[in-house]
Amino acid sequence: MSAKTKSPILWVPTSYFAMGFPFVVLNMVCVLMFKGLGIEDAKIALWTSVIMFPWTLKFLWSPFLEMFRTKKYFVVATQIISGVGFGLVAMALNLPHFFAVCIAVLAVVAFSGATHDIALDGLYMAELSTSDQAKYIGWQGAFYNVAKLVATGLLVSLAGMLIESFRSDGASETDAGRQAWMIIMLICCSSMILLGLLHTRTLPSGGAAAARITSAKEGMNELIVVIRDFFRKKYIWWYILFIILYRLGEGFVMKIVPLFLKADRASGGLGLSELEIGWFYGFFGAAAFVLGSLLAGYYISHFGLKKTLYSLVCIFNLPFLVYTFLAYVQPESVWLIGGGIVLEYFGYGFGFVGLTLFMMQQVAPGEHQMAHYAFASGIMNLSVMVTGAVSGFISDAVGYRMFFTVVMLATIPIFVMTRFIPFTHPEK
Repeated sequence: MSAKTKSPILWVPTSYFAMGFPFVVLNMVCVLMFKGLGIEDAKIALWTSVIMFPWTLKFLWSPFLEMFRTKKYFVVATQIISGVGFGLVAMALNLPHFFAVCIAVLAVVAFSGATHDIALDGLYMAELSTSDQAKYIGWQGAFYNVAKLVATGLLVSLAGMLIESFRSDGASETDAGRQAWMIIMLICCSSMILLGLLHTRTLPSGGAAAARITSAKEGMNELIVVIRDFFRKKYIWWYILFIILYRLGEGFVMKIVPLFLKADRASGGLGLSELEIGWFYGFFGAAAFVLGSLLAGYYISHFGLKKTLYSLVCIFNLPFLVYTFLAYVQPESVWLIGGGIVLEYFGYGFGFVGLTLFMMQQVAPGEHQMAHYAFASGIMNLSVMVTGAVSGFISDAVGYRMFFTVVMLATIPIFVMTRFIPFTHPEK
């Protein structure tokens, strides 16, 4: 069924919530879960990072999804698989070697989640015109971030309340944590399965498979063709550089900002408590991100991506000045600090949709649209991972003030490049 008979508002918000939910649970919630269950920091950091790699490498199997079934089939199937995976994690928490078992299961959930992203983005591009893609891109980004709010805000808070409740009933620290996190994982399980069942009715098909492979050799040959065609696209090296530079500043600050907010003032930080950081990030920041995403979608839909791209780059990158200001001034007012964080999150939500839409409309179009979008988003994720990995070393070496100054200098190339970036495909 086409998007004309199934309004995007019926499936875009819920399906992109289902896209963000497993990613946030694996990347943030499980870190807190393992920490509460007594696992060492080094093991948590290592293994929860390793299992996130499918989101970077998803382009390797994206061509195969264009050869079997429909895009809707893969979206629904992976939502249910992810739900079952969270259920297995809940049961594994009682095992003697629960950490190893949980990591193995979560690796499957990560592969399922990355596959879900490929299929859903492909469905979005196949079902919506370029005008509607721009119109609903804000809803896409907003509900992806709502998943973050639900997972890191609601579920983590609920876990804390359950732990306190079990403790008051006489359970030990470890047993209380284990019981609480079992309930949280079961909630994750039921949420993803229910979303999968809902989407059997609300999702359009996304189009039938383009072809079918009959052997592994044929599949590998097709993958080679997909990769070759990607690098033969007009202006592709300019587009790859644009993708990398667009989020360069964000990649650097992503890991450092929470540390800067938490660090004491003698170390150059702001000395905020976990509660204050949670409120600014988990509630006000998330609300600002959602608002920015929604407004940006309608802004681009009205004026077009080509006319708005430079303003989107400015709105995305200039708010990083907030942290430079906070690092140099170190204000005492939590309202001033919170206002700066909200401004940065609004700019992040508003500007990020520009890159997403650029990859959909200028990089992905062609015979292998779904696979090529997955390739582009994989490059984008790799860029953020690499800059995030080195950001701590730079921050430690130069201090917070100089670090944020360097970040702002690193954003200059994207302002210049956006002025000259060519558009291959006309806007419809």
